[in-house]
Amino acid sequence: MPHALKTDNSDAVIRAKALWMRQQAMKMVYAKQLGHLGGDFSAIDVLATLYFGVLRYDPARPDRADRDRFVMSKGHATGALYTALCAAGYFPQDWLDTYMGHHSKLNGHPNRQYLPGVETNTGPLGHGFPVALGIAIAGQISKADYRTYVLTGDGEQQEGSNWEAAMTAGHRKVKNLTLIIDRNRLQQGARTEDTAGLDPLDDKYRAFGWHVVEIDGHDYGQLLETLGAPVGTRDKPLCVIANTVKGKGVSFMENQAKWHHGVPNAEQFAQAMKELV
Repeated sequence: MPHALKTDNSDAVIRAKALWMRQQAMKMVYAKQLGHLGGDFSAIDVLATLYFGVLRYDPARPDRADRDRFVMSKGHATGALYTALCAAGYFPQDWLDTYMGHHSKLNGHPNRQYLPGVETNTGPLGHGFPVALGIAIAGQISKADYRTYVLTGDGEQQEGSNWEAAMTAGHRKVKNLTLIIDRNRLQQGARTEDTAGLDPLDDKYRAFGWHVVEIDGHDYGQLLETLGAPVGTRDKPLCVIANTVKGKGVSFMENQAKWHHGVPNAEQFAQAMKELV
């Protein structure tokens, strides 16, 4: 099965893929004047690391039983997901030009009926994590060796369905499940801590029976070490709190709540493309 690269230059490979993904996502959102670039850019380094350093997958056979599973619970961040799937070989690059177009397979939210590599439809926040848990439990019951990864936004952690999933995963000791929280501390219109405070997020997950690791979500070395580590003797699900920057990579977008779903004008697009090199 094709596997993400694990070589001495894997950091450089992942960095190059992440840059390409940011460039393409910027072009897609600018062309359509729709999207969620801030959350795309906070998550892209996580996705690039997963697809080019961690996950087992086969674009030619996207449904093969022994693949690792990845669920994008923050389903609005399709600029990040679609560019990752394209770079991984699931579909040709010219499909990106159809983003959010009429009859496009690249909807505003991912649809597994349209696009290979999408494990489940997501968009309503709080839904992807419980589905990922079900996928992981199925693997646990069948004694399969695949791993399940799910990425949520931190604002998404305010949804109660996440905590039902967290409680069940801890109770069942679903060690083949990895939850990654994109902790950029911003959501639509405000900071997470001003909307419904999440901290201490690490202690909350520990109380639910999870092994918790907090990392820099833009550090490829930390991402590789944490996400690629074998399950080993750990008897708990893994929660990775990835501290990120909303809009990472474009100066005027970084740490700005308005870029949750902001779209660039012509001048901003030109500046962004100059910075994304």
